[in-house]
Amino acid sequence: MTSRQDHAVATAPLPNSPAAALKAVFAAIVGADHVRDDEASLRLHSEDIYEAAALTAMLIVAPGSLDELSDVVAAAHEARVAIAPRGGGMSYTASYLPQTDTTVSLDMRRMNRVLAISAEDMTVTVEGGCTWLALNEALKPLGLRTPFWGPMSGIYSTIGGGLSQGNAMFGAGHYGTSTESMIALTMVLGDGRVLRTGARGPDGDTPFYRHYGPDVAGLFCGDSGTLGIKAEVTLRLIRIPPFEDYASFSFKSGEALLRALAEIARAGIACETCGFDPGLTKVRMRRMSLLSDVKTLGAVLGKQGNLGKGLLAAAKVALGGRNFIAADDYPLHIVAEGRSKEGVAADIAAARAIAKRFDGVETPNSIARVIRAMPFPVPNSMLGPDGESWAPVHGMVSLSNGPAMFADIQAMFAAMAPEFAAHGITTGYLFTSLSTNALTIEPVFFWPHGYRPVHASLMDANYIAGLPKLAANPAATAVVSAARAGVKAITRKYGGAHFQIGRAYDYRASRDEATCELLDTVKAFADPDRQFNPGGLGFGP
Repeated sequence: MTSRQDHAVATAPLPNSPAAALKAVFAAIVGADHVRDDEASLRLHSEDIYEAAALTAMLIVAPGSLDELSDVVAAAHEARVAIAPRGGGMSYTASYLPQTDTTVSLDMRRMNRVLAISAEDMTVTVEGGCTWLALNEALKPLGLRTPFWGPMSGIYSTIGGGLSQGNAMFGAGHYGTSTESMIALTMVLGDGRVLRTGARGPDGDTPFYRHYGPDVAGLFCGDSGTLGIKAEVTLRLIRIPPFEDYASFSFKSGEALLRALAEIARAGIACETCGFDPGLTKVRMRRMSLLSDVKTLGAVLGKQGNLGKGLLAAAKVALGGRNFIAADDYPLHIVAEGRSKEGVAADIAAARAIAKRFDGVETPNSIARVIRAMPFPVPNSMLGPDGESWAPVHGMVSLSNGPAMFADIQAMFAAMAPEFAAHGITTGYLFTSLSTNALTIEPVFFWPHGYRPVHASLMDANYIAGLPKLAANPAATAVVSAARAGVKAITRKYGGAHFQIGRAYDYRASRDEATCELLDTVKAFADPDRQFNPGGLGFGP
C-alpha cells in the first residue's frame, strides 16, 4: 500500500457552509465543470431503479484520474461527509442512495479509459468507470476479450461497479462472474490512500497475477462500495473463440427447465444461458418486436462474418417469428463457443440430449442469436410495455436446490395472487447459470407505478416518450416490497447468495460471528470514519 501525497487543496480550511466549502475544494481538484449541485442532477443521483431516497445528495463530483479521485476522497474525509460511489446508476438495492443530507455522490463515469492492453501478457487495465461496452469495443479489433465479458446492461454498467456489486451473463457459464476474471485492483481508501493488489511486474504498475499471498483483491469484491473506490481494474484476457453456435428449447415447467439447466452447467457446455417463464415471455412479446427490427437483423447478419452466412442467419431469425414458444412453456436459450467447429457442435449436441431427457423441445434459436448479436442493448426493458415500473429480486442457489427454491417462490406468489390481481401486479422470471456450480433465479415484478428521471436517463428517449406516464402507486409498491422480502427469505432458507447486496439484502445475518468481526476490522482500516455508503452491506453508520 502506498500513502497518497499531501495536497494543499485537499486540506484547505473550509468556509461555514459545508456544501459551498466542498464545492470550492472539489472544483480546485477536478475543475468547476465537474462539480454539480443543480437540483435535477442531485435528485437523479438520489434515486435508483427501485426507489428514490428520502434525502438528496449534497454535491456531485466527477474525478477524472486516480490522483483526482484520491484528492476528492481525502477532502471528503477531512470534511467528514459521506461518499456514495455511483457508476452506471442501474442499482435497484439502494446501493448508492444518500443516507445523510451531507452525502457527496461520486460520479465515476469520467474515469472511463482503457489504460493498457497487453496481448503479450494477456491483460487489460481499465479505469473503474469504464463500461463493459467500451472495453469490448477496444478489445475486439485485437481478437481479444475478457473471459467474463459483461452483463446485458453493459452499455451503461461499469467494470468497477460490476466488481462492487457482482455481474452475471456473458461468459459466465464457462468462467463465472466478473470477479473471477479480475487480476488486480487499485483502490482508493477512506482517507484517500491508494492500495494496490497482485503481482505487478518490475515497474510495480503492470499487474499480471492475482494470487500473491492472501487474496486482498477479493476483500473488495461484492462490497457494494463500502470498503473503497475501485480506481483501476486489471482483467485477464482470452482470444475470442472463433466458433459459436446457438440452441433454444421449450420446457413444460420451470422445474424441468431448472433441472436441464443444472445438467448443462455440470457438463460445462454453454458459455452463457438465459431462461424465462411464460409471464416474462408474454411481456417480451408485447414490446417492440426484436425479431422484426431492421437493426436487429442487421446485427445478426454482421455477426456471421460473411454475407451468405449472415443473410441465412438473419432469415432464420425473421422466419422464426415471435410466437414459436407455446404460451405456457418455459424457454431456455444457450450459446456454445470454442476453438473448433467440431467441439462447438459436440456441445450443442450434448445440450440437445440433456434437454430431451427433461422433455424439452427444440425451438428456433432466434433469441439466442439476437442475444449474442446485440449483447448490450439500450435497457428499454426497465419499464413494462404499458409504462409500468419494473424491479427484480434474485438469489443464487446450488444446482441441486434450484427446483425446490423455485417451487417455494411459486407457492408464495400463488398465495399472494389475490393481492397481485387487486393492484395490477404481474411477475416473471429470469434463469441463468454460473460456471459449473450455481443457478440464478430472478423473479421480476411489473406494477402500475410511474417512471422517474433515472429511467429517462437510461432508456431510449423515443421509446419512453411513447409510454404512458403513470401516477405514483405506493399501495402496489408496498405489495411488491413484501413479495421481494419473501423471495429474500426463501433464498436464506436455501443458504443462497446475492449480487448487488447494497442495503436490500441482509448479508450480515447470514454470516458467522468471526466473519462479521473480520469484516468490521477491514472496514475500520479501509474506511475508519464509515463514510463510504453508510449502512451498505450491513455496516452501521
